[in-house]
Amino acid sequence: MHKRTFLKVSALAAATMLSLPLMAYAQNATLKIGFVGVTSGPAAAWGISNQRSMEARAAWLNELGGVTIGDKTYNIEIVPFDDQKDPKRAIAGMEKMAQDGVHYVVGPNVDDGAAAVRPVAEQNGIMYFPYAFPKELYTPPASNAILGMVANYQSGPAIYKYLMENKGVKKVAFVAANESDPLSQRESGIAAAQALGLEVVSGNVTYQVDTTDFTPVLLPVIQASPDLLVLSGVSPANAPQLIRSARELGYTGLISTETAQDATVLAEGAGELAEGFISVGGASTPELASDAMNEFVERYTKMFGEYNDESNTKVYALEYIIETLKANPAAIDNVEEYKKTMDTFEAANPFMKGDAKLKYVGTTSFGQKRQVSVPLVVNEYKGGKFETLFVGQVD
Repeated sequence: MHKRTFLKVSALAAATMLSLPLMAYAQNATLKIGFVGVTSGPAAAWGISNQRSMEARAAWLNELGGVTIGDKTYNIEIVPFDDQKDPKRAIAGMEKMAQDGVHYVVGPNVDDGAAAVRPVAEQNGIMYFPYAFPKELYTPPASNAILGMVANYQSGPAIYKYLMENKGVKKVAFVAANESDPLSQRESGIAAAQALGLEVVSGNVTYQVDTTDFTPVLLPVIQASPDLLVLSGVSPANAPQLIRSARELGYTGLISTETAQDATVLAEGAGELAEGFISVGGASTPELASDAMNEFVERYTKMFGEYNDESNTKVYALEYIIETLKANPAAIDNVEEYKKTMDTFEAANPFMKGDAKLKYVGTTSFGQKRQVSVPLVVNEYKGGKFETLFVGQVD
């Protein structure tokens, strides 16, 4: 063979080999996974973290050649819808998912949205993963919703008990926005605190979400001299404003919440005044994180220019969907098959070191397995970033 002919053949062969992964990618079927949640307004950080986590993980899996479920390989396509924290918009988003033939949806992020979409999900064969806490979404006869995180009535008692035992907390006060989510979380928080023997010195103060001056809101609460101030269901936008106002009023006690927060927003809105603020974090710590979790963080950061600790939790929903479908390929378009698989489902957890497993939990809280198992990580804000205070688990 002439040298020139050999080079042409070699180049052609190389080009063919390089194109094989792209050809395989193009030939894959498409599995659409929806997201219906809030990506605008004061609570936007919650939904943005969801959507970005899904998109970063989907891109990674597609880059690896897709996901094999049964005898077919799929590229993952994320179908997002911003519900703007409006239940009517959430219903419209879930209806769009049904029209697009989507059977698995992550979200909504808040209680009223998650409750509003329930009829649409049940009527159209959609399993959805809300980040909302009403127990009626997860207890029989409901069966289509799967709680995507640790609920406040699971994390709250753990936080209060820890602070009682380690910080000497005896008196607690609760402040909540005048909306269904925060008010519901306040009531369950008060019940948990009282069950632990804490004295609730203030539990009826509320504020409007568009409040800009929190001094008159917090003054009577601070005058009650609580050891712990709980910001029930507080949004990432309101948290730094409340913290700043409490500190400027001279409050020196502990401040906590059972909602996830954004360290960057805290730094920008409250700065050093946020030191010591306690919140529920993402479901990972440096000690728990596997190489895959660390790579996920790197990919997410490269893709979006920043990282939100809450995505340590939000990465899990898509993983649970995919791995459960692998366990029972018949569930790809039949959520009843998905439900049959949940009780015995177990798969390796790629995001944690050791032999951690993906499995469904929630029997204690809901009477059936309608919650993903993720670690309860409680953080303390220090020096502009979150540090792990303690780690727990729910069953």
